[in-house]
Order: sequence, then structure tokens, then C-alpha cells
Amino acid sequence: MNFFYDLHLHSCLSPCACDDMTPANVAAMCALAGLNVVALTDHNSTGNCAAFCEAAARNGLLALPGMELTTSEEIHVLCLLPDLDAAGAFGAMVRARQPRVLNDSRIFGAQLYMDSEDALLGEEPQLLLTATDIGVYEVSALTAGYGGVAFPAHIDRPAFSLLSNLALWDAALEFPLAECGRNCPAGFLSRRPDLRGVPIIYGSDAHSLDQIAQAAWSMELTGATAKNVLDWLRHHRKVYPAP
Repeated sequence: MNFFYDLHLHSCLSPCACDDMTPANVAAMCALAGLNVVALTDHNSTGNCAAFCEAAARNGLLALPGMELTTSEEIHVLCLLPDLDAAGAFGAMVRARQPRVLNDSRIFGAQLYMDSEDALLGEEPQLLLTATDIGVYEVSALTAGYGGVAFPAHIDRPAFSLLSNLALWDAALEFPLAECGRNCPAGFLSRRPDLRGVPIIYGSDAHSLDQIAQAAWSMELTGATAKNVLDWLRHHRKVYPAP
């Protein structure tokens, strides 16, 4: 079966996202966009994943809990987990490996915890945008230890990406695939011989409701389960052309 996906979405817990990116709003907009499989990937936190998964289920979506992890090299890596228990444990581990820096919402934006029906639960005081002390070469095995899959985010971007900060794709990183943004420059992949044979998927990296992309990218699954999605990410070998 063919399932449309977007595995890179932020909520109002990410300080750089709009406050109206509540779990309920994001889930409803994903459904309106025709998506089937989605993931919430706030910066260095899984704190709104439970609310998002509940809201997504009400809208007929399969939602995976996740995170956009910032490594010690300031590389953004998407980490998707199999369930909320794994996501909570992974989130606690990452939090313990972040510097203790208070957020200034006037500069960076608010970091809001919400329930699945848009009730405000509180605000995260620790700045979530800081780099962790987790090195990029650790991430794949570390995430796998929680049953999840990790892959570098928006590798086509000039900042906070694997290629901008590390300069090359290294097979020793053990990432099964990579993500490009939906506005990946024409010819970007073909100009990178180090990416030859690397499976590429796309994500919206939506920080506002209008950035949630209409259904365009799909995966072939035997059924809509988190296990099937994670297995597809681990093992598929299709290389997608740039959009």
C-alpha cells in the first residue's frame, strides 16, 4: 500500500516554530494535506510527542514520536522512535547531555507544552536549540539502542546540516538514508559523488502551519505501523530524484 508521509514536523515546543503549531493544529493540517504517516521532531525534545500522537490518531494518521537532535558538531539529525516509552527515555537521555542554558523567549521564542486538545500545560525553561555533547558518529547506534532510526536532516542546506558542517558523506556514520528539504536545489544530488547510492527522502521541516506540505512523498508499506515505517527507513534502497 502507498502511504504519503512527512517525517519532519515541529510543534510550538520548538522555539523557532510558531505558537499556533500546537499538536492538534499540526495533526489536523497534516490530515487536510492528505498525509498518512507523520512524525513530530522538535528540537532536542520529545515533550509534545504524546499529545501529537493522540491528536494524529483522532485524525486517522499514523504518528511516530521523534526529535531533531543537534549534535556536538551542530549537525541536525532526525531521530524517529518506535513508541512513546522509547521516545520518553530517549528524550531524557538527550536532556542529560544538553548544557543548562535558560531560554529567553523574547529572543528565541516560547517553548510550549500542550495537550492533544490545545490546552497549555506549561513552558520549557531550558533552551532547546543548543548543541548536545552527542557526536554525529554516535547518533545512529545510540538511536538504534532505543529501537529507532536516525538520519541527517536537510543535507542540502548551508547551515546545521551534515554536508555543511562535516563537508562529506561518510559511510562510517552508519546512517541508512538522508533527508533533503522540499526546495532542494536542482542538480544538488548529482553534483555530490559522495551521495551516489545514498537513499534520499524529503521533509517539509514545517515550523508554521502554512509550511506543512501537500502530500507528495510516499512509502510502500504492507500496513500503517511504526515498525513498518522504521523498517522501510532502515532497508529501502530507492534513490529519489530532487523535486
